[in-house]
Amino acid sequence: MAAMDRSMFPGFMFATGIEGSYPTIEGGRVRMDEMEKCRHYENWKTDFELVQDLGIQFLRYGPPLYKTWLGRKKYDWSFADLTFNDLRRRGIVVIADLCHFGLPDWVGNFQNKEFPELFAEYAFDFAKRYPWVQLYTPVNEMSVCALFSAYYGYWNEQLKGDKSFVCALRHIVKANILAMHGILKVRHDAIFIQSEASGYYHASGPEAIAPAEIMNARRFLPLDLNYGIRVNSDMYEYLMDNGMTRDEYHFFLDNHLKHHCIMGNDYYVTNEHRVSKDGTTEPVGEIFGYEEITTQYYNRYVLPVMHTETNLNEGPKGDEAVKWLWKEWANVLRVRNNGVPIVGFTWYSLTDQVDWDIALREDKGTVNPLGLYDLDRNPRKVGIAYKELIKSWKQVLPASTQCLQVPVKPLPNSRDSEGWAADVDGVAADVMPHPKAGSTP
Repeated sequence: MAAMDRSMFPGFMFATGIEGSYPTIEGGRVRMDEMEKCRHYENWKTDFELVQDLGIQFLRYGPPLYKTWLGRKKYDWSFADLTFNDLRRRGIVVIADLCHFGLPDWVGNFQNKEFPELFAEYAFDFAKRYPWVQLYTPVNEMSVCALFSAYYGYWNEQLKGDKSFVCALRHIVKANILAMHGILKVRHDAIFIQSEASGYYHASGPEAIAPAEIMNARRFLPLDLNYGIRVNSDMYEYLMDNGMTRDEYHFFLDNHLKHHCIMGNDYYVTNEHRVSKDGTTEPVGEIFGYEEITTQYYNRYVLPVMHTETNLNEGPKGDEAVKWLWKEWANVLRVRNNGVPIVGFTWYSLTDQVDWDIALREDKGTVNPLGLYDLDRNPRKVGIAYKELIKSWKQVLPASTQCLQVPVKPLPNSRDSEGWAADVDGVAADVMPHPKAGSTP
């Protein structure tokens, strides 16, 4: 196969994803497998063709962990081999999504203290099998995974409270870190895109300021631990009071891999909340918006940014999702114009989803019209609009000095297109921020 022209791959990463959630509910008896519900297993070739038709070159995608990881050092790679090798042949750059809200039955749930080390083995073996993959999200939305599994009691262990939440959180973030270390043993230039929920808690009145401040500090915990940032005194006491040890805390300070990371911010219209004086919350829609909230996260971590998830229901008028797409894109451009190094944008997901209107808490089979395509693989209006957006902007952004580029380059010792993977601005292992941002600690 002939060598691939680098100019075919613009630096800015326009992306989508295949919805791959698979938590368990009803005490572990029911697996909410979105790939099954959205019929990806039977339509995966069509789905990849749709990705190409949109002009998208980056795909958030991973094999279902519970079907692939059958035991310690025991794997069924059959579906992953089919799909990943096809994506490689097509030249679609994969952002490998290794753990998406659920674990295999034999591992149990996120209270299992053995999970981090076990998952690191899986990540290492995955990287060995697919060494051409360079971009990874080891654990998707660590905060949502811990909150929904162990604080709100929706999924997996279905526990409620601070102690179970802190237990799940420390295991999830440690698993993410150890997985990164494992992958780097195979790909020294691996880049990790943390797809993480971003949000804000607005106090409803003076008496709600204190609980809102606690919640706004807690929203940073997963990334603070992941990036080795010292938490504030309230959060330190919170972690210690709820089961984390000093040694565990110092593990996060001493083992982070921030210089290999891109900070992915997920933003939905439900990500901002109104806090009452008793600590209860309710969604309030878009108040600050993606630009303001992402700037808060950027100022805290000083890392390149990617908008890794957003969507909106098509709505009764049929144009609500299109309007949301253009609003989010305007926010991305504003972030970029403010000097924040933003490298990509994602409409999530490629197709409609099922039962996310109730956060996968029940198996009702309700189709949520959130995708670029419906479940019959017909384009939605937002899919047509996204295709036009990509066509209009893909040649503009890479030329701008205000945009950190993620060009595609060949793997070492590779001479054909099957060896191509992404790297940041030609810097092998170090993900560098925009010069205006200062240095990364």
